[in-house]
Amino acid sequence: MEIKEMVEAVCEAKKEVGGLRQVYFVACGGSLGAFYSANYFLQREAVGLRSAAVNSNEFVHEAPSALDERALVVVCSHGGDTPETVKAAELAKKRGASVIGMTYTPGSPLTEFCDYVTDYKFRTDLDRSFAEDKALVPVTIAVEVLRQTEGFAGYEAYVDGLKKIDGIVRHAQEQVKERALRFAETYKDDKIIYTMGSGASYGAAYIQSICIYMEMQWVNSSSIHTGEYFHGPFEITDRNVPFLIQMSEGRTRELDERALRFLKKYAARYEVVDAKELGLSTIDASVVDYFNQTLFTCVYDIYNAAFAEARKHPLSVRRYMWKVSY
Repeated sequence: MEIKEMVEAVCEAKKEVGGLRQVYFVACGGSLGAFYSANYFLQREAVGLRSAAVNSNEFVHEAPSALDERALVVVCSHGGDTPETVKAAELAKKRGASVIGMTYTPGSPLTEFCDYVTDYKFRTDLDRSFAEDKALVPVTIAVEVLRQTEGFAGYEAYVDGLKKIDGIVRHAQEQVKERALRFAETYKDDKIIYTMGSGASYGAAYIQSICIYMEMQWVNSSSIHTGEYFHGPFEITDRNVPFLIQMSEGRTRELDERALRFLKKYAARYEVVDAKELGLSTIDASVVDYFNQTLFTCVYDIYNAAFAEARKHPLSVRRYMWKVSY
């Protein structure tokens, strides 16, 4: 079943209980980070519909009071067996919510508690369509939800963006290959790297920090919102501390530009990944914000492969995950 049809079925079912009122995006780690743009979209574009992104274990232990039969819960687990997320889906079903599951593993335990299941493409899918990227599929769900409940004037522009994103990302990945190698060689021995971003794309910086640098490379990191940078974090800036800063295309770009101006003045070691330079501005300005995260995460695939190779530390290596009880 296509996403449009899934959302239609959910909205039709909710008519009997007064209509869809709230959407929760529930997951852990990188999967929660992948929900960032979708939740951001609904919080910015919806008028009456409520939206929240919640860690699965927090959702289980402190479920929102508004979680009832008027809710849609979108859950995501790459392997489909993240215990906290499976429990969250089960709880959502018990509370009467409709559940859409996202997983890369068909028939996984998560699907038992989902009304509908959709997959997505991953970096190992070499011939993938980036319109089916893990961060963009939930945005498409959110766009359909808004269109079918309140209406969304930017719907056609968003659909046009889906048609363009493949070409944009593939060109961008080629564009950064050489600079990714330079980045890897320059920063391979650093013990800490900060990632910076804002707006709908902040999830990309968050994922890069917790999933790549900390989980997969054992490099200390923290994601810093460029709007928050000047309210504490900029005090750690000096000419030795490395930063990876992503420049969004869209309404929050000024936040990123302000942070970059400061880095240029007081720092010496920073890498800039600029969505405008990488061609994202060919997507209509009314919806371009919601494509930033997919562009950044897919470009980071090139950076991360080079970084892992330079450090002789494969992205698949873990110290604790899947090896000890936790």
